[in-house]
Amino acid sequence: MHTVDVAIAGGGIAGLVAANFAARAGKSVALFERASNPGGRAQTTLAGGARLNLGPHALFSGGANAAILDELGICPAETVPPEGPGNGLRWLRGGRPGGYQALKGGRLHILPVSATTLARTGLLGLRAKVEFGRLFAAVAKAAAGAVDGVSLRDWVDGLTTNAAAREAFFAVVRLSTYAGAPDLLSAGAAIRQLRLPGGVRYLDGGWRELVEALRARAIEAGAVVEESAPVKDVAIEGGVATGLRLRDGRMVRAGAVVLATPPDEAAAISGLASVSESAHRLTPMKSAVLDMVLRGLPRPRRTFALGIDTLTYLSVHSHWADLAPGSESVIHLAKYLNPGERGSAATEAELEAVLDTVQPGWRDRVVFRRFLPNLTVAGALPTAATGGTAGRPPERVPGMSNLFLAGDWVGSEGMLADAAFASGRRAGELAASVKMRALATA
Repeated sequence: MHTVDVAIAGGGIAGLVAANFAARAGKSVALFERASNPGGRAQTTLAGGARLNLGPHALFSGGANAAILDELGICPAETVPPEGPGNGLRWLRGGRPGGYQALKGGRLHILPVSATTLARTGLLGLRAKVEFGRLFAAVAKAAAGAVDGVSLRDWVDGLTTNAAAREAFFAVVRLSTYAGAPDLLSAGAAIRQLRLPGGVRYLDGGWRELVEALRARAIEAGAVVEESAPVKDVAIEGGVATGLRLRDGRMVRAGAVVLATPPDEAAAISGLASVSESAHRLTPMKSAVLDMVLRGLPRPRRTFALGIDTLTYLSVHSHWADLAPGSESVIHLAKYLNPGERGSAATEAELEAVLDTVQPGWRDRVVFRRFLPNLTVAGALPTAATGGTAGRPPERVPGMSNLFLAGDWVGSEGMLADAAFASGRRAGELAASVKMRALATA
């Protein structure tokens, strides 16, 4: 048995961020990750010389991650400045995607993501272009908090009846939120996501570079990060969390505990009805994904296609980030699944058909392929019924003074990885503020 100030279950982004901020506050921190590698869903697979994320991953430049990475001295950049890494910073190189195209009715068009591309695209007629522009003008002006409890579809239907404009707008929202359920998605959450400045970045080497940077910073701050160390449960005595019990029989006493795991796992290891009830209320966000490595591209200039009349996505991530050697190309395809829907062989065939249209002749070039029919994208869809992101569980477990949650399903700030960053920081800071007397009274 040993004792630390803060014990953390889960070594994904949220857990690593929590470890960083608790350790930077001068606390002794031990993090336990059940897998052999930290990162959670931010994993990167090696396929020969190519690197593939677990489905499509992009870092939002204007999201909650930006300030947190900056504070930790981790800097996403397209190029490393001449002074290089010797300045104490850790650089995450990568590139910003562009050349966006829309796929509708088997034909490719310019995807309208700016005033210029809206004017140039053949995707929409003149009236639809006007209505599409009105929708984005409304995004800029809307009071997002006032429509947290309104579904995206209801909000859009109140602004336009133009079917083509609505269809294209919902597609752009899918691209920004990874959510394909406008009947459920909170309009306020979608609006905040669309307003994020700076676009996105694909990371050289994949998201494991981000995970390794967070892990290294946590260790530099004094945290202990232990892999292949699954947690059995939280020890609770007298209404106070006193530590974590590991599956190998060890007991780690702690003044505060952070559960940075998926919601069902947090419910199981906490044993608390409040956490279980919160987890069961959530609607997970899922996609079916097809990850591919090809020997070059049959159509090199076709690097991105967003489905307009289908819930599909295709992007050649290696076109903008260093992910593959030589002429190999890393392509991520996805279908945004509706709640309760599961991917199938038919879904895989649908994604293959997208490739047939965008990259005809691809079947003779396959180096590696992986189909994941039911990949969790985030633990919680911010629904209108729950009031958007504000309806997610708070970082502090109700009724517990020293037990905290973190993850992309926790807290009121951000979506996707940004929610993991924001809740991880908040949970780490809250855990660091707990006095060890909480343990002494247990």
